[in-house]
Amino acid sequence: MFTGLVEARGSVIELVDDPPGRRLKVEVGGLWAAESSAGDSVAINGCCLSVVEIGESSLEFQAGPETLARTNLGQLTPGAPVNLERPLLATGRLGGHFVQGHIDSTARVVDVTRDGEWVTMWFEVPAALAVQLVPKGSVAVDGVSLTVVDVEANRFSVALIPHTLDLTTLGVRGAGGHVNIETDVLAKYVQKLVSGDQADQADSGGHCS
Repeated sequence: MFTGLVEARGSVIELVDDPPGRRLKVEVGGLWAAESSAGDSVAINGCCLSVVEIGESSLEFQAGPETLARTNLGQLTPGAPVNLERPLLATGRLGGHFVQGHIDSTARVVDVTRDGEWVTMWFEVPAALAVQLVPKGSVAVDGVSLTVVDVEANRFSVALIPHTLDLTTLGVRGAGGHVNIETDVLAKYVQKLVSGDQADQADSGGHCS
């Protein structure tokens, strides 16, 4: 479980085909590498991956075909920046929102409007995801916990402060770029409860087992 508060921005060192998936080698800095162990979870652009090898200042990960197809990790090239976050400690503060690291889909950046050092960014998403977004609700974009500003039938907007632009990949995203989207898990449960699937639950009489 993550919070969507990006800790650092790393960079892709190498991509190696590892059929049916791919290995990613990411520069993370010596401190991160020293504090990591094989099997640790790390969110890369919001996608939860497991550490498989540790270098002096790098970590390696394996991404399967489903991950490569559903996220923007399949579009990465050497030198590309990536957002990095380690899991939330049980004793830590929840400064963002609960982020699972399970990407729902990619979204296309359709508009970037600058107002001084601030940016309003619009993303085009599948309609099925748009219904899980509400103004003032939470969404993870490339692993960054953000507050939704406006929602339309197949797109939504966020306001980005200078700090977020400086620290994360969103500062280098332009129109036409693709980002990873994870909607709020609470929205998914609410949608499930109000869908037709609740009929089976009601017919069961509501007994606890």
